[in-house]
Amino acid sequence: MTTNSTINLRLGFILIAATVSTLVSSCQNSTPVSQSSQPIAAPSVKIDGSSTVYPITNAAAAGFKASEDGGGIEVTVEFSGTSGGFKKFCAGETDINNASRPINLEEMAQCKQNGVPYIEIPVAFDALTIAIHPENNWATDITVDELKKLWEPGAEGKITKWNQVRSSWPDRPINLYGAGGDSGTFDYFTEAIVGESRSSRKDYKASEDDNELVQGISNDPNALGYFGFAYYEANPNKLKVLPVDSGKGAITPDRQTVEKAEYQPLSRPLFIYVSAKSAQEKPAVEEFITFYIDKAPELVPSVGYIPLPEEGYHFAGLHFYRTKVGTVFEGKAQINLTLKELLRKQAIY
Repeated sequence: MTTNSTINLRLGFILIAATVSTLVSSCQNSTPVSQSSQPIAAPSVKIDGSSTVYPITNAAAAGFKASEDGGGIEVTVEFSGTSGGFKKFCAGETDINNASRPINLEEMAQCKQNGVPYIEIPVAFDALTIAIHPENNWATDITVDELKKLWEPGAEGKITKWNQVRSSWPDRPINLYGAGGDSGTFDYFTEAIVGESRSSRKDYKASEDDNELVQGISNDPNALGYFGFAYYEANPNKLKVLPVDSGKGAITPDRQTVEKAEYQPLSRPLFIYVSAKSAQEKPAVEEFITFYIDKAPELVPSVGYIPLPEEGYHFAGLHFYRTKVGTVFEGKAQINLTLKELLRKQAIY
C-alpha cells in the first residue's frame, strides 16, 4: 500500500466517523455504555483469539510499536482460540479478534445483542498441516478418508493403532494431537474432514496453544496431529509433514499448492475482526489497523503463511476506511474456498 493510499485510508476514516455512530446505534439492542466507562482516546489496543493467526498479529504489533505512529501505544496480543476470543470480543472486552474461521451465527447474534458491530478483514491463507514425528518412516501420505476414519466420533477408543488406519502400517499405538474446542482450527478441521463442525473423537491431546501440540508431536514417535502451517514452518527439524490425498494424489502444503487450489480441503483464509466502535473511539486502533494492512504483504510470509494478492489487501483497506460492517460468509465456514473466490467475495462486500 503506497503512502498516498495510507493517507487516503486515514482521511476516509475521518470522513465516515459520523456515519459509524449511526451504524453502531442501529446494531444495539441494549442501553449504550456511558462515555465515562469507555475512554475515547485510550492509547491501547487489546487483541485476543486464534493461536493460528497470533504469529501474524504479534509480528504486526511488534512492528507497529517500533514505528513512529506506534510509539507509546500499548498493544497486547493474547490467544484463547477463535471461539474463546469471540466470546470476549462480542462482550466488548477486546478491540480485535484473531480468527481462523469466519464468525458464526451464534457469535453474530451475540455481537448484535451487545452492540458490537465488526469489520471483517481477511489477512492471509493457511494450509492446515498434518504432522508426524521425524522418526516415523512408514507413513508417507494420508487420504482424507483415512483422516475421517481416524478422527470421527466413532473412532474414539476403537481406532488406536496405525495399522487400523492403513493395513500396511505397523501394529503400533497412534497418539493424536489436535486443536482444542475453543479453536477455530478445531471447527474447520472437523467440518472439512469429518463433515460436521465440532464432530470429533475426544480421546486426544487437545490444546488451543499450537506450540504445545508441536512439542507433543516432536517428543512422540507414534504421534499424528494437526495445526496451522506456520507452526510447521517454524519447526521443520522437529516435525515431518504428511501430504494429504483428497482424490487427486498426495499434496504437500506450501504456498504454491495453496495458490493453485491444489491443497484441499485444508486450505482456508485467516481473519481479523475489528470492533467498529473501537475503531471510531480509539485512534490507536485505527492507527494499528492501517499499519497492519499496509505491512501484511511482508509480515504474512515472514511468519510462514500465504499472503493475499495485492488486490486482497486493497479491498481490506477499502472496507476498513469505509467501515463495512458485517460478514460475507453467512455465519459458516467455507470449505475448499480458493484465493480467487475470496477476492470475489471481497469485491462484492
